[in-house]
Amino acid sequence: MFYPEDIVEEVRMKNDIVDVISTYVKLQRKGSSYFGLCPFHNEKSPSFSVSQSKQMYYCFGCGAGGNVFTFVMEYENYTFQEAIKYLADRVGVELPEIEYSAEARKQADLKTTILEINKQAANYFYYQLKSEIGKAAYGYLTTRELSDETIKKFGLGYSSKYSNELYQFLKDKGYSDEILKQTGLFNIDEKKGVYDKFWNRVIFPIMDVNNKVIGFGGRVMGEGSPKYLNSPETKVFDKSRNLYGLNFARTSRKNYLLLCEGYMDVIALHQAGFVNAVASLGTSLTEGHANLMKRYTEQVYITYDSDGAGIKAAQRAIPILKDVGMSVKIIDMKPYKDPDEFIKNLGATAYEERILNATSSFMFELEVMEYGYDMKDPESKSKFFQEVAKKVLEFEDDLTRDNYIGAVAEKYHTGYENLRQLVNRVGIKLGGMPVRDKEKINFHNAKPKDDAVLKSQRILITYLIEEEGLYDKIKQYITPDDFTESLYNMVACILFEQLEKNEVNPAKIINHFTDEEEHKLVAALFNTKPKFVESKSDKEKALHETIVRVKENSLIYKSSNLNSKDFVMEMQRLTEGKKMIEKLRTLHISLD
Repeated sequence: MFYPEDIVEEVRMKNDIVDVISTYVKLQRKGSSYFGLCPFHNEKSPSFSVSQSKQMYYCFGCGAGGNVFTFVMEYENYTFQEAIKYLADRVGVELPEIEYSAEARKQADLKTTILEINKQAANYFYYQLKSEIGKAAYGYLTTRELSDETIKKFGLGYSSKYSNELYQFLKDKGYSDEILKQTGLFNIDEKKGVYDKFWNRVIFPIMDVNNKVIGFGGRVMGEGSPKYLNSPETKVFDKSRNLYGLNFARTSRKNYLLLCEGYMDVIALHQAGFVNAVASLGTSLTEGHANLMKRYTEQVYITYDSDGAGIKAAQRAIPILKDVGMSVKIIDMKPYKDPDEFIKNLGATAYEERILNATSSFMFELEVMEYGYDMKDPESKSKFFQEVAKKVLEFEDDLTRDNYIGAVAEKYHTGYENLRQLVNRVGIKLGGMPVRDKEKINFHNAKPKDDAVLKSQRILITYLIEEEGLYDKIKQYITPDDFTESLYNMVACILFEQLEKNEVNPAKIINHFTDEEEHKLVAALFNTKPKFVESKSDKEKALHETIVRVKENSLIYKSSNLNSKDFVMEMQRLTEGKKMIEKLRTLHISLD
Protein backbone atom coordinates (compact mmCIF):
# COMPACT_ATOMS: atom_id res chain seq x y z
CA MET A 1 0.00 0.00 0.00
CA PHE A 2 1.19 3.52 -0.79
CA TYR A 3 0.28 6.00 1.91
CA PRO A 4 -0.68 9.61 1.03
CA GLU A 5 2.25 12.04 0.98
CA ASP A 6 0.81 14.10 3.84
CA ILE A 7 0.64 10.99 6.07
CA VAL A 8 4.22 10.03 5.19
CA GLU A 9 5.42 13.54 5.94
CA GLU A 10 3.51 13.64 9.25
CA VAL A 11 5.18 10.41 10.38
CA ARG A 12 8.60 11.69 9.35
CA MET A 13 8.21 15.08 11.05
CA LYS A 14 6.99 13.55 14.33
CA ASN A 15 9.97 11.17 14.46
CA ASP A 16 12.92 13.46 15.15
CA ILE A 17 15.89 11.75 13.53
CA VAL A 18 18.23 12.43 16.45
CA ASP A 19 15.77 10.82 18.90
CA VAL A 20 15.27 7.76 16.68
CA ILE A 21 18.94 7.15 15.85
CA SER A 22 19.94 7.72 19.50
CA THR A 23 18.09 4.52 20.38
CA TYR A 24 20.53 2.63 18.13
CA VAL A 25 23.74 4.71 18.19
CA LYS A 26 25.42 6.70 20.96
CA LEU A 27 25.54 10.27 19.62
CA GLN A 28 27.55 13.26 20.82
CA ARG A 29 26.81 16.83 19.80
CA LYS A 30 29.55 18.69 17.91
CA GLY A 31 28.51 22.09 16.65
CA SER A 32 25.20 21.92 14.82
CA SER A 33 25.37 18.15 14.21
CA TYR A 34 25.61 14.93 16.21
CA PHE A 35 28.31 12.34 15.66
CA GLY A 36 28.75 8.66 16.54
CA LEU A 37 30.22 5.38 15.33
CA CYS A 38 28.57 4.28 12.11
CA PRO A 39 26.31 1.22 12.61
CA PHE A 40 26.77 0.22 8.97
CA HIS A 41 30.53 -0.32 8.91
CA ASN A 42 33.30 -0.97 11.39
CA GLU A 43 35.13 2.17 12.49
CA LYS A 44 37.07 3.49 15.48
CA SER A 45 36.67 7.24 14.92
CA PRO A 46 33.12 8.65 14.62
CA SER A 47 32.31 9.67 11.06
CA PHE A 48 28.55 9.13 11.30
CA SER A 49 26.80 12.53 11.28
CA VAL A 50 23.17 13.27 12.17
CA SER A 51 21.77 16.70 11.33
CA GLN A 52 18.73 17.84 13.28
CA SER A 53 18.15 20.83 10.99
CA LYS A 54 18.23 18.72 7.82
CA GLN A 55 16.61 15.69 9.56
CA MET A 56 19.18 13.51 7.80
CA TYR A 57 22.14 11.30 8.57
CA TYR A 58 25.30 10.76 6.57
CA CYS A 59 28.45 8.68 7.13
CA PHE A 60 31.58 10.30 5.73
CA GLY A 61 33.29 6.92 5.98
CA CYS A 62 31.05 4.52 4.04
CA GLY A 63 28.59 6.92 2.40
CA ALA A 64 25.45 5.58 4.12
CA GLY A 65 22.84 8.28 4.37
CA GLY A 66 19.22 9.30 4.18
CA ASN A 67 16.30 10.37 6.35
CA VAL A 68 14.66 8.63 9.29
CA PHE A 69 12.83 6.17 7.01
CA THR A 70 16.10 5.23 5.29
CA PHE A 71 17.81 4.57 8.61
CA VAL A 72 15.10 2.26 9.93
CA MET A 73 14.89 0.44 6.58
CA GLU A 74 18.65 -0.10 6.43
CA TYR A 75 19.22 -0.94 10.10
CA GLU A 76 16.19 -3.17 10.60
CA ASN A 77 16.07 -4.44 7.01
CA TYR A 78 12.48 -3.24 6.75
CA THR A 79 10.58 -2.43 3.60
CA PHE A 80 9.33 1.15 3.36
CA GLN A 81 5.85 -0.02 4.41
CA GLU A 82 7.29 -1.77 7.49
CA ALA A 83 9.43 1.26 8.36
CA ILE A 84 6.54 3.72 8.18
CA LYS A 85 4.36 1.43 10.29
CA TYR A 86 7.10 1.08 12.90
CA LEU A 87 7.66 4.85 13.07
CA ALA A 88 3.94 5.62 13.02
CA ASP A 89 3.39 3.28 15.99
CA ARG A 90 6.30 4.95 17.76
CA VAL A 91 4.65 8.40 17.74
CA GLY A 92 0.99 7.36 17.76
CA VAL A 93 0.09 8.26 14.18
CA GLU A 94 -2.83 6.17 12.94
CA LEU A 95 -2.24 4.87 9.43
CA PRO A 96 -5.08 4.17 7.00
CA GLU A 97 -6.21 0.57 7.04
CA ILE A 98 -4.82 -1.57 4.24
CA GLU A 99 -7.62 -2.88 2.07
CA TYR A 100 -6.86 -6.49 1.26
CA SER A 101 -8.75 -8.66 -1.16
CA ALA A 102 -10.33 -11.71 0.45
CA GLU A 103 -7.58 -13.97 -0.93
CA ALA A 104 -4.75 -11.59 0.07
CA ARG A 105 -6.15 -11.34 3.61
CA LYS A 106 -6.39 -15.12 3.79
CA GLN A 107 -2.74 -15.53 2.77
CA ALA A 108 -1.57 -12.80 5.16
CA ASP A 109 -3.47 -14.40 8.04
CA LEU A 110 -2.01 -17.80 7.17
CA LYS A 111 1.57 -16.44 7.27
CA THR A 112 0.91 -14.72 10.59
CA THR A 113 -0.50 -17.92 12.08
CA ILE A 114 2.43 -20.04 10.87
CA LEU A 115 4.88 -17.55 12.40
CA GLU A 116 2.96 -17.72 15.70
CA ILE A 117 3.11 -21.53 15.66
CA ASN A 118 6.84 -21.48 14.85
CA LYS A 119 7.48 -19.15 17.78
CA GLN A 120 5.57 -21.42 20.15
CA ALA A 121 7.38 -24.48 18.79
CA ALA A 122 10.77 -22.79 19.30
CA ASN A 123 9.85 -21.97 22.90
CA TYR A 124 8.66 -25.54 23.41
CA PHE A 125 11.92 -27.02 22.06
CA TYR A 126 13.98 -24.65 24.25
CA TYR A 127 11.95 -25.66 27.31
CA GLN A 128 12.49 -29.36 26.48
CA LEU A 129 16.25 -28.80 26.27
CA LYS A 130 16.33 -27.22 29.72
CA SER A 131 14.14 -29.93 31.28
CA GLU A 132 15.13 -33.39 32.50
CA ILE A 133 13.93 -34.81 29.18
CA GLY A 134 16.59 -32.80 27.32
CA LYS A 135 19.50 -33.71 29.58
CA ALA A 136 21.26 -35.77 26.92
CA ALA A 137 20.79 -33.07 24.27
CA TYR A 138 22.04 -30.37 26.64
CA GLY A 139 25.04 -32.58 27.41
CA TYR A 140 25.71 -32.96 23.69
CA LEU A 141 25.76 -29.17 23.22
CA THR A 142 28.04 -28.60 26.22
CA THR A 143 30.46 -31.25 24.93
CA ARG A 144 30.52 -29.18 21.74
CA GLU A 145 31.72 -26.41 24.09
CA LEU A 146 28.68 -24.17 23.69
CA SER A 147 27.93 -21.85 26.60
CA ASP A 148 24.48 -21.25 28.10
CA GLU A 149 24.66 -17.71 26.70
CA THR A 150 25.21 -19.05 23.17
CA ILE A 151 22.47 -21.67 23.54
CA LYS A 152 20.05 -18.95 24.60
CA LYS A 153 21.19 -16.51 21.89
CA PHE A 154 20.44 -19.01 19.11
CA GLY A 155 17.38 -20.46 20.90
CA LEU A 156 18.71 -24.02 20.62
CA GLY A 157 16.30 -26.73 21.74
CA TYR A 158 15.46 -30.39 21.80
CA SER A 159 12.69 -32.51 20.32
CA SER A 160 11.95 -35.53 22.48
CA LYS A 161 12.07 -39.16 21.36
CA TYR A 162 8.29 -39.30 21.31
CA SER A 163 7.00 -38.45 17.86
CA ASN A 164 3.74 -36.71 18.72
CA GLU A 165 4.50 -34.43 21.69
CA LEU A 166 4.79 -31.18 19.73
CA TYR A 167 1.68 -32.10 17.77
CA GLN A 168 -0.32 -32.63 20.96
CA PHE A 169 1.12 -29.44 22.51
CA LEU A 170 -0.05 -27.32 19.56
CA LYS A 171 -3.39 -29.13 19.27
CA ASP A 172 -4.00 -28.23 22.90
CA LYS A 173 -3.35 -24.60 21.93
CA GLY A 174 -6.34 -24.84 19.59
CA TYR A 175 -4.61 -25.07 16.20
CA SER A 176 -6.32 -27.18 13.54
CA ASP A 177 -4.73 -30.01 11.58
CA GLU A 178 -5.27 -28.01 8.40
CA ILE A 179 -3.04 -25.19 9.71
CA LEU A 180 -0.47 -27.48 11.37
CA LYS A 181 0.04 -29.38 8.12
CA GLN A 182 1.22 -26.14 6.47
CA THR A 183 3.93 -25.36 9.05
CA GLY A 184 6.43 -27.98 7.89
CA LEU A 185 6.70 -29.25 11.47
CA PHE A 186 4.78 -32.47 10.86
CA ASN A 187 4.70 -35.50 8.59
CA ILE A 188 1.46 -36.94 7.31
CA ASP A 189 0.95 -40.69 6.89
CA GLU A 190 -2.18 -42.63 6.00
CA LYS A 191 -1.56 -45.12 8.81
CA LYS A 192 0.14 -42.95 11.44
CA GLY A 193 -1.79 -39.80 10.72
CA VAL A 194 -0.08 -36.51 11.65
CA TYR A 195 3.16 -36.81 13.67
CA ASP A 196 6.22 -34.68 14.52
CA LYS A 197 8.79 -34.24 11.77
CA PHE A 198 11.56 -33.60 14.31
CA TRP A 199 12.07 -36.08 17.13
CA ASN A 200 15.06 -36.99 19.28
CA ARG A 201 17.14 -34.23 17.72
CA VAL A 202 18.90 -31.05 18.79
CA ILE A 203 16.88 -28.23 17.28
CA PHE A 204 18.21 -25.11 15.55
CA PRO A 205 15.48 -22.47 15.05
CA ILE A 206 15.99 -20.63 11.75
CA MET A 207 15.24 -16.90 11.94
CA ASP A 208 14.85 -14.31 9.23
CA VAL A 209 16.61 -10.96 9.38
CA ASN A 210 13.83 -9.58 11.60
CA ASN A 211 14.30 -12.38 14.18
CA LYS A 212 11.08 -14.17 13.23
CA VAL A 213 11.27 -17.97 13.42
CA ILE A 214 10.60 -19.20 9.89
CA GLY A 215 11.80 -22.81 10.09
CA PHE A 216 13.91 -25.36 11.95
CA GLY A 217 16.92 -27.59 11.55
CA GLY A 218 17.39 -30.78 13.58
CA ARG A 219 20.59 -32.75 14.21
CA VAL A 220 20.90 -36.30 15.49
CA MET A 221 23.14 -36.62 18.54
CA GLY A 222 24.70 -39.93 17.63
CA GLU A 223 24.43 -42.24 14.66
CA GLY A 224 21.47 -41.63 12.44
CA SER A 225 20.40 -40.58 8.98
CA PRO A 226 20.04 -37.96 7.84
CA LYS A 227 22.47 -36.21 10.17
CA TYR A 228 20.67 -32.90 9.58
CA LEU A 229 16.98 -32.53 8.86
CA ASN A 230 15.52 -29.18 7.77
CA SER A 231 12.02 -27.75 7.49
CA PRO A 232 10.50 -28.02 4.02
CA GLU A 233 9.60 -24.80 2.25
CA THR A 234 6.43 -23.18 3.55
CA LYS A 235 4.54 -19.92 3.19
CA VAL A 236 7.17 -18.28 5.43
CA PHE A 237 10.30 -20.32 4.67
CA ASP A 238 12.29 -20.19 1.43
CA LYS A 239 15.67 -21.76 2.12
CA SER A 240 17.16 -20.30 -1.07
CA ARG A 241 16.50 -16.75 0.16
CA ASN A 242 17.46 -16.95 3.83
CA LEU A 243 20.76 -17.41 5.63
CA TYR A 244 21.33 -18.87 9.07
CA GLY A 245 22.76 -16.27 11.47
CA LEU A 246 22.09 -13.26 9.23
CA ASN A 247 19.72 -11.78 11.83
CA PHE A 248 22.82 -11.26 14.02
CA ALA A 249 25.46 -10.80 11.33
CA ARG A 250 23.71 -7.89 9.62
CA THR A 251 24.27 -5.65 12.66
CA SER A 252 27.86 -6.75 13.32
CA ARG A 253 29.38 -3.54 11.85
CA LYS A 254 31.94 -5.66 10.00
CA ASN A 255 32.47 -4.79 6.34
CA TYR A 256 32.41 -8.45 5.26
CA LEU A 257 30.50 -11.68 5.93
CA LEU A 258 31.96 -15.08 6.80
CA LEU A 259 30.15 -17.74 4.76
CA CYS A 260 30.04 -21.18 6.42
CA GLU A 261 28.56 -24.53 5.49
CA GLY A 262 26.60 -25.43 8.64
CA TYR A 263 24.80 -24.30 11.76
CA MET A 264 27.51 -25.38 14.20
CA ASP A 265 30.19 -23.48 12.29
CA VAL A 266 28.13 -20.30 12.50
CA ILE A 267 27.43 -20.79 16.20
CA ALA A 268 31.07 -21.61 17.04
CA LEU A 269 32.28 -18.50 15.20
CA HIS A 270 29.71 -16.25 16.87
CA GLN A 271 30.71 -17.60 20.28
CA ALA A 272 34.36 -16.87 19.45
CA GLY A 273 33.48 -13.26 18.61
CA PHE A 274 33.05 -13.54 14.83
CA VAL A 275 29.45 -12.38 14.82
CA ASN A 276 29.39 -11.77 11.06
CA ALA A 277 29.19 -15.51 10.21
CA VAL A 278 26.28 -16.95 8.18
CA ALA A 279 25.44 -20.23 6.43
CA SER A 280 23.09 -21.43 3.72
CA LEU A 281 20.30 -23.68 4.96
CA GLY A 282 21.05 -27.23 3.94
CA THR A 283 21.35 -26.27 0.29
CA SER A 284 24.01 -25.07 -2.12
CA LEU A 285 24.53 -21.33 -2.37
CA THR A 286 22.03 -19.67 -4.70
CA GLU A 287 21.74 -16.35 -6.48
CA GLY A 288 19.07 -15.48 -3.91
CA HIS A 289 21.60 -15.98 -1.11
CA ALA A 290 24.16 -13.86 -2.94
CA ASN A 291 21.71 -11.01 -3.52
CA LEU A 292 20.68 -11.16 0.13
CA MET A 293 24.30 -10.83 1.27
CA LYS A 294 24.88 -8.02 -1.23
CA ARG A 295 22.35 -5.92 0.71
CA TYR A 296 24.75 -5.83 3.65
CA THR A 297 28.27 -6.05 2.27
CA GLU A 298 30.47 -6.03 -0.82
CA GLN A 299 32.86 -8.72 0.45
CA VAL A 300 32.48 -12.37 1.46
CA TYR A 301 35.05 -14.70 3.04
CA ILE A 302 34.22 -18.34 2.30
CA THR A 303 35.13 -20.57 5.24
CA TYR A 304 33.87 -23.95 4.03
CA ASP A 305 35.18 -27.38 5.00
CA SER A 306 38.73 -28.13 3.87
CA ASP A 307 37.81 -31.54 2.39
CA GLY A 308 37.05 -32.25 -1.25
CA ALA A 309 33.34 -31.57 -0.88
CA GLY A 310 34.06 -28.22 0.76
CA ILE A 311 36.48 -27.23 -2.01
CA LYS A 312 33.91 -28.11 -4.69
CA ALA A 313 31.24 -26.15 -2.82
CA ALA A 314 33.54 -23.12 -2.71
CA GLN A 315 34.21 -23.43 -6.44
CA ARG A 316 30.46 -23.43 -7.09
CA ALA A 317 29.87 -20.47 -4.78
CA ILE A 318 32.58 -18.16 -6.19
CA PRO A 319 30.96 -17.37 -9.59
CA ILE A 320 27.53 -16.95 -7.96
CA LEU A 321 28.90 -14.34 -5.56
CA LYS A 322 30.95 -12.61 -8.26
CA ASP A 323 27.97 -12.40 -10.60
CA VAL A 324 26.18 -10.07 -8.16
CA GLY A 325 29.30 -7.90 -7.84
CA MET A 326 30.87 -9.21 -4.65
CA SER A 327 34.55 -9.57 -3.81
CA VAL A 328 35.37 -13.11 -2.64
CA LYS A 329 38.21 -14.55 -0.54
CA ILE A 330 38.81 -18.07 0.75
CA ILE A 331 39.92 -18.89 4.31
CA ASP A 332 42.21 -21.91 4.69
CA MET A 333 40.96 -24.26 7.46
CA LYS A 334 43.79 -26.81 7.22
CA PRO A 335 44.84 -28.88 9.10
CA TYR A 336 41.28 -28.88 10.50
CA LYS A 337 38.08 -29.70 8.70
CA ASP A 338 35.89 -26.69 9.51
CA PRO A 339 35.73 -23.46 11.57
CA ASP A 340 34.23 -25.28 14.57
CA GLU A 341 37.21 -27.68 14.80
CA PHE A 342 39.68 -24.91 14.01
CA ILE A 343 38.42 -22.62 16.80
CA LYS A 344 38.38 -25.45 19.34
CA ASN A 345 41.98 -26.40 18.57
CA LEU A 346 43.73 -23.14 17.68
CA GLY A 347 41.43 -20.43 19.03
CA ALA A 348 40.05 -17.10 17.85
CA THR A 349 43.40 -15.33 17.42
CA ALA A 350 44.63 -17.97 14.97
CA TYR A 351 41.36 -17.76 13.06
CA GLU A 352 41.70 -13.98 12.84
CA GLU A 353 45.13 -14.51 11.29
CA ARG A 354 43.59 -16.86 8.72
CA ILE A 355 41.11 -14.10 7.81
CA LEU A 356 43.96 -11.63 7.35
CA ASN A 357 45.79 -14.13 5.12
CA ALA A 358 42.74 -15.25 3.14
CA THR A 359 43.34 -16.09 -0.52
CA SER A 360 41.65 -14.21 -3.35
CA SER A 361 39.10 -16.37 -5.16
CA PHE A 362 41.19 -16.22 -8.34
CA MET A 363 44.35 -17.52 -6.65
CA PHE A 364 42.28 -20.17 -4.84
CA GLU A 365 40.92 -21.42 -8.17
CA LEU A 366 44.48 -21.63 -9.51
CA GLU A 367 45.57 -23.65 -6.45
CA VAL A 368 42.72 -26.11 -7.03
CA MET A 369 43.50 -26.27 -10.75
CA GLU A 370 47.18 -26.94 -9.95
CA TYR A 371 46.22 -30.32 -8.42
CA GLY A 372 45.45 -31.57 -11.92
CA TYR A 373 49.00 -30.98 -13.21
CA ASP A 374 52.41 -32.42 -12.48
CA MET A 375 54.35 -29.22 -11.80
CA LYS A 376 57.66 -31.14 -11.94
CA ASP A 377 56.98 -32.18 -15.53
CA PRO A 378 57.83 -29.33 -18.02
CA GLU A 379 55.08 -30.23 -20.48
CA SER A 380 52.41 -30.51 -17.78
CA LYS A 381 53.61 -27.28 -16.19
CA SER A 382 53.36 -25.48 -19.55
CA LYS A 383 49.78 -26.69 -19.97
CA PHE A 384 49.00 -25.37 -16.50
CA PHE A 385 50.25 -21.89 -17.43
CA GLN A 386 48.23 -22.03 -20.67
CA GLU A 387 45.10 -22.49 -18.53
CA VAL A 388 46.26 -19.74 -16.17
CA ALA A 389 46.54 -17.38 -19.15
CA LYS A 390 42.95 -18.19 -20.17
CA LYS A 391 41.72 -17.39 -16.67
CA VAL A 392 43.66 -14.11 -16.57
CA LEU A 393 41.99 -13.11 -19.83
CA GLU A 394 38.61 -13.32 -18.09
CA PHE A 395 39.40 -9.94 -16.50
CA GLU A 396 38.20 -7.20 -18.83
CA ASP A 397 40.10 -4.42 -17.06
CA ASP A 398 43.74 -4.08 -18.17
CA LEU A 399 45.02 -2.96 -14.77
CA THR A 400 43.33 -5.85 -12.95
CA ARG A 401 44.71 -8.28 -15.51
CA ASP A 402 48.20 -6.87 -15.08
CA ASN A 403 47.97 -7.07 -11.28
CA TYR A 404 47.04 -10.75 -11.44
CA ILE A 405 49.83 -11.50 -13.90
CA GLY A 406 52.21 -10.04 -11.32
CA ALA A 407 50.64 -12.03 -8.47
CA VAL A 408 50.77 -15.32 -10.43
CA ALA A 409 54.37 -14.68 -11.51
CA GLU A 410 55.38 -14.10 -7.88
CA LYS A 411 53.53 -17.14 -6.51
CA TYR A 412 54.77 -19.59 -9.15
CA HIS A 413 58.27 -18.12 -9.44
CA THR A 414 58.07 -17.35 -13.14
CA GLY A 415 59.05 -14.18 -14.95
CA TYR A 416 56.43 -11.44 -15.16
CA GLU A 417 57.35 -10.55 -18.74
CA ASN A 418 57.25 -14.16 -19.91
CA LEU A 419 53.82 -14.67 -18.38
CA ARG A 420 52.53 -11.38 -19.81
CA GLN A 421 53.64 -12.39 -23.30
CA LEU A 422 51.99 -15.80 -22.88
CA VAL A 423 48.71 -14.12 -21.89
CA ASN A 424 48.99 -11.87 -24.96
CA ARG A 425 49.59 -14.83 -27.28
CA VAL A 426 46.70 -16.82 -25.80
CA GLY A 427 44.48 -13.75 -26.01
CA ILE A 428 45.27 -13.18 -29.67
CA LYS A 429 44.77 -16.88 -30.42
CA LEU A 430 41.35 -16.78 -28.73
CA GLY A 431 40.43 -13.57 -30.53
CA GLY A 432 40.70 -11.40 -27.42
CA MET A 433 42.55 -8.18 -26.71
CA PRO A 434 46.25 -8.36 -25.74
CA VAL A 435 47.35 -7.11 -22.34
CA ARG A 436 48.87 -3.65 -22.54
CA ASP A 437 52.45 -3.11 -21.49
CA LYS A 438 52.81 -2.33 -17.81
CA GLU A 439 54.41 1.07 -18.40
CA LYS A 440 51.51 2.19 -20.59
CA ILE A 441 48.91 1.86 -17.84
CA ASN A 442 47.85 5.31 -16.63
CA PHE A 443 47.27 5.02 -12.91
CA HIS A 444 46.22 8.66 -12.63
CA ASN A 445 43.11 8.22 -14.76
CA ALA A 446 41.60 5.41 -12.71
CA LYS A 447 38.64 7.57 -11.59
CA PRO A 448 35.96 8.62 -14.07
CA LYS A 449 36.84 11.84 -15.87
CA ASP A 450 33.56 13.46 -14.88
CA ASP A 451 34.05 12.92 -11.13
CA ALA A 452 35.16 16.55 -10.63
CA VAL A 453 32.16 17.74 -12.65
CA LEU A 454 29.69 15.81 -10.51
CA LYS A 455 31.44 16.84 -7.31
CA SER A 456 31.02 20.53 -8.17
CA GLN A 457 27.30 19.88 -8.69
CA ARG A 458 27.09 18.11 -5.32
CA ILE A 459 28.89 21.00 -3.60
CA LEU A 460 26.49 23.55 -5.10
CA ILE A 461 23.42 21.58 -3.96
CA THR A 462 24.87 21.40 -0.43
CA TYR A 463 25.52 25.17 -0.42
CA LEU A 464 21.98 25.90 -1.66
CA ILE A 465 20.58 23.99 1.30
CA GLU A 466 22.88 25.42 3.94
CA GLU A 467 23.36 29.05 2.87
CA GLU A 468 20.20 31.09 3.34
CA GLY A 469 19.68 33.66 0.59
CA LEU A 470 22.14 32.08 -1.85
CA TYR A 471 19.38 30.90 -4.17
CA ASP A 472 18.09 34.43 -4.76
CA LYS A 473 21.59 35.57 -5.73
CA ILE A 474 22.25 32.87 -8.33
CA LYS A 475 18.83 31.76 -9.65
CA GLN A 476 19.16 33.98 -12.72
CA TYR A 477 22.36 32.11 -13.64
CA ILE A 478 21.80 28.52 -12.45
CA THR A 479 18.82 26.28 -13.25
CA PRO A 480 18.08 22.58 -12.60
CA ASP A 481 19.12 21.89 -16.21
CA ASP A 482 22.71 22.76 -15.25
CA PHE A 483 22.83 19.55 -13.17
CA THR A 484 23.68 17.05 -15.88
CA GLU A 485 23.40 13.71 -14.06
CA SER A 486 19.79 12.46 -14.05
CA LEU A 487 19.51 11.91 -10.28
CA TYR A 488 21.13 15.29 -9.55
CA ASN A 489 18.73 16.93 -11.99
CA MET A 490 15.70 15.36 -10.28
CA VAL A 491 16.93 16.52 -6.86
CA ALA A 492 17.68 20.02 -8.19
CA CYS A 493 14.18 20.33 -9.67
CA ILE A 494 12.56 19.50 -6.32
CA LEU A 495 15.03 21.65 -4.36
CA PHE A 496 14.61 24.71 -6.60
CA GLU A 497 10.84 24.39 -6.23
CA GLN A 498 11.25 24.32 -2.44
CA LEU A 499 13.64 27.30 -2.52
CA GLU A 500 11.20 29.29 -4.61
CA LYS A 501 8.58 28.74 -1.88
CA ASN A 502 11.18 29.28 0.88
CA GLU A 503 10.40 25.79 2.24
CA VAL A 504 13.71 23.92 2.12
CA ASN A 505 13.23 20.36 3.40
CA PRO A 506 16.07 17.94 2.46
CA ALA A 507 14.54 14.98 4.31
CA LYS A 508 11.30 15.39 2.34
CA ILE A 509 13.22 15.34 -0.95
CA ILE A 510 14.47 11.82 -0.12
CA ASN A 511 10.87 10.61 0.12
CA HIS A 512 10.60 11.08 -3.66
CA PHE A 513 13.01 8.15 -4.11
CA THR A 514 12.20 4.54 -3.25
CA ASP A 515 15.53 2.74 -3.64
CA GLU A 516 17.90 2.64 -0.63
CA GLU A 517 20.90 3.19 -2.90
CA GLU A 518 19.24 6.33 -4.26
CA HIS A 519 18.67 7.51 -0.68
CA LYS A 520 22.41 7.17 -0.10
CA LEU A 521 23.29 9.10 -3.24
CA VAL A 522 20.82 11.89 -2.47
CA ALA A 523 22.17 12.16 1.08
CA ALA A 524 25.66 12.59 -0.38
CA LEU A 525 24.35 15.52 -2.46
CA PHE A 526 23.44 17.30 0.76
CA ASN A 527 26.74 16.61 2.53
CA THR A 528 29.49 17.57 0.05
CA LYS A 529 31.77 20.49 0.83
CA PRO A 530 35.10 21.65 -0.65
CA LYS A 531 38.18 20.82 1.39
CA PHE A 532 40.49 23.36 3.01
CA VAL A 533 37.85 26.09 3.29
CA GLU A 534 38.24 27.88 6.62
CA SER A 535 37.61 31.65 6.44
CA LYS A 536 34.51 33.41 5.12
CA SER A 537 36.47 34.83 2.17
CA ASP A 538 37.79 31.34 1.30
CA LYS A 539 34.25 30.02 1.43
CA GLU A 540 32.96 32.78 -0.87
CA LYS A 541 35.81 32.17 -3.30
CA ALA A 542 35.20 28.41 -3.33
CA LEU A 543 31.48 28.95 -3.86
CA HIS A 544 32.11 31.35 -6.76
CA GLU A 545 34.47 28.87 -8.43
CA THR A 546 31.91 26.09 -7.96
CA ILE A 547 29.09 28.08 -9.57
CA VAL A 548 31.27 29.00 -12.58
CA ARG A 549 32.42 25.38 -12.92
CA VAL A 550 28.86 24.04 -12.83
CA LYS A 551 27.76 26.49 -15.51
CA GLU A 552 30.82 25.80 -17.70
CA ASN A 553 30.34 22.04 -17.44
CA SER A 554 26.66 22.43 -18.23
CA LEU A 555 27.54 24.36 -21.37
CA ILE A 556 30.09 21.74 -22.45
CA TYR A 557 27.55 18.97 -21.87
CA LYS A 558 24.85 20.75 -23.88
CA SER A 559 27.20 21.56 -26.77
CA SER A 560 28.12 17.86 -27.07
CA ASN A 561 24.46 16.80 -27.01
CA LEU A 562 22.89 19.20 -29.50
CA ASN A 563 19.45 18.36 -30.86
CA SER A 564 19.65 18.49 -34.66
CA LYS A 565 15.94 19.34 -34.93
CA ASP A 566 16.31 22.54 -32.88
CA PHE A 567 19.90 23.24 -33.86
CA VAL A 568 19.51 26.99 -34.43
CA MET A 569 17.65 27.55 -31.18
CA GLU A 570 20.16 25.49 -29.20
CA MET A 571 23.08 27.41 -30.72
CA GLN A 572 21.43 30.61 -29.57
CA ARG A 573 21.13 29.18 -26.06
CA LEU A 574 24.81 28.21 -26.08
CA THR A 575 25.75 31.75 -27.10
CA GLU A 576 23.64 33.16 -24.26
CA GLY A 577 25.24 30.65 -21.90
CA LYS A 578 28.75 31.82 -22.84
CA LYS A 579 27.75 35.43 -22.14
CA MET A 580 26.32 34.37 -18.77
CA ILE A 581 29.58 32.66 -17.83
CA GLU A 582 31.47 35.89 -18.55
CA LYS A 583 29.08 37.71 -16.19
CA LEU A 584 29.52 35.00 -13.56
CA ARG A 585 33.31 35.36 -13.65
CA THR A 586 32.99 38.97 -12.46
CA LEU A 587 30.14 38.32 -10.01
CA HIS A 588 30.92 38.61 -6.30
CA ILE A 589 29.07 36.07 -4.16
CA SER A 590 28.55 37.35 -0.63
CA LEU A 591 27.46 35.04 2.19
CA ASP A 592 26.37 37.87 4.49
